[in-house]
This record gives sequence, C-alpha cells and structure tokens, in this order.
Amino acid sequence: MSVLIAFLSLIVEFALGYPDWLFRAIGHPVTWFGRLISFLDLRLNRATDPDALRRQRGVQALLVIVLVPAIAGLCVQLVLLWFVPLGWIIAVFLATSFLSQKSLYEHVEAVADALDSGGLDMGRAAVSRIVGRDPETLDRAGVCRAAIESLAENFSDGIVAPAFWTGVGGLAGGAAYKAANTADSMVGHRTPRHEAFGWAAARFDDWINLPASRLTALLIVLASLLVEGADPRDAWKAVRRDAKKHRSPNAGWPEAAMAGALGLALAGPRSYGGVMVDDIFMGEGGRRDVDSGDIRRALKLYRVADYLLIGLFGLVALIAVLVF
Repeated sequence: MSVLIAFLSLIVEFALGYPDWLFRAIGHPVTWFGRLISFLDLRLNRATDPDALRRQRGVQALLVIVLVPAIAGLCVQLVLLWFVPLGWIIAVFLATSFLSQKSLYEHVEAVADALDSGGLDMGRAAVSRIVGRDPETLDRAGVCRAAIESLAENFSDGIVAPAFWTGVGGLAGGAAYKAANTADSMVGHRTPRHEAFGWAAARFDDWINLPASRLTALLIVLASLLVEGADPRDAWKAVRRDAKKHRSPNAGWPEAAMAGALGLALAGPRSYGGVMVDDIFMGEGGRRDVDSGDIRRALKLYRVADYLLIGLFGLVALIAVLVF
C-alpha cells in the first residue's frame, strides 16, 4: 500500500501541485516542521554551552524532529486505512505535500522567462528564490547554471527522495524524510551557531539521500536516451568521473548527470553569504557559457526523467499488488 500511495501521489502532485488555497488555509508540512525545528533550536542550542554538549543536544533534537512526524504519519495512515472508507485516497492527497514536481518546474522555468523578458536583474531575482548563493555575484551564465544545478539537486531531494521514503514507509516515511531534510536546510550549516548543533541533521540528511541521489542520476541518464540533443554516454561518463568529487556526497550525482547529458559544466566555485566555495566542476570540460535555452533543455530532460520515475513507481506498485 505504501508504494501505491507513493505512485498515486506522484501522479496527483504532478497534475495539481500543492494548491495555494490549501497553503493559505493550513500551511504546509515544511512550515509545520520548521516551527518545531526553530523551537528546538532556540531552546537547546545555547551559544554558551561547549560544542560537545551542543552536538549531543543536536542529536536529541533530531530524534524529536524525525520521530514526531513519523509517529503522526503512521497514526494518520492507520486510521485512514482501517477506519475511513476510501481513506487511502486521503492518504494519497496527504502524501502529495511531500513532493514538489510542479513547483520545481515552474520556479526554474521562471528564471528562463525572467532572463528572456527582463534581463539579468530579473533573472537574478528569480534565481534567488531557489538557490542560496549570492545572486549579485552571478552573471547571465551564472544565473543559468545556478537554475540548472537547483533543478538537478531538487529533483533528487524534493521529488525522488520523498517518493522513495513514502514508498518504503508510507506517510510515516515521507513525513520523517521531509522533516529531516528541512532540519538540514535550517540548521545543518557550518556556521558558528550550527556547526555543532546541526552536525547530526547534516549527517543524517546525507545518509537518507544516498539512494535517491543515485537513482536520480540513473533517471537522468536514461531520460537523455529519449531527449533530442542530450547525450546518455556523456551523462554516464560525467557521473562516474565527477559525482564523487563534489563536496556533497549526494548533490554531485544528479548535477553530474545533468551536466554530462547537456554538455555543460555545472557547480564549480561560487559564493554563499560572501564566502567563496571552491568546488569542482561537474561535467568538467563542458560548456560554461550557459543561457536560458539551456535551462529549457534541462527542463525537458527533467520532465522525461520525472515520467520515468512515475513509471518506475507504477511498475513496482503493480508488482506489489499482484504479489501481495
């Protein structure tokens, strides 16, 4: 049933996204998890405490952040499946809140549209909504590379990973993953405040994204077989050569696959909060002069890879139904 819920939620979210009226009415799971994380950060992460104690409290906070949504998701799913007629339909709609297929496409497409209609300043404003780097340091090619990198990385941790963990553990698995991923984005930074306290959140997020990042790279390689102008051989070569060189154990896999498939050089040195990060290029030797047309090519590749993901979950769900 968990795999079926994941499969159907992918279809529903692909078509509908997360409705604005629902967000206005009740918010979003990420906002709920964010409030819990902020509360624990304020209560447990004291600057006057030694790093060893802050790291220990970060582990304790992570247990709360993961277990509370997991238990809540499990209870909701059990009630829906056991006591509510057609409760699995409600479970499917709840699971769509863990995914971001529609919004990811729209946000990345908005960068290309902004560059084409309003120039560099509007492009910087649009890309600042989806990346954490300093937009004022980016030229036109930098804006385009940032958008494509965000597309590749968020395909992994915003779509493939939550679908994977929902398929493994139902609403409990999806909620636990989304809470842990939100914790990493909020406190998993190497800053004076969060270096120790956020250590557990950052490491745990690395572990739980391992399967999804590899699967995402494979989906992009396979999708490049079906998209005109994309090169599956170069995509595979880039993954094997560059993915493990990335400072993140996971982000390099989808970024390298996307770079190789499109003949681009992604990642590389970039600035976050005024601090330059000297990272390795994914797709080393690829073209760095990227433009809005390349964003649209990347979106086509993403769309086909997403179709393959949905088809994969549909196949696994069919097998599960026939076997069990």
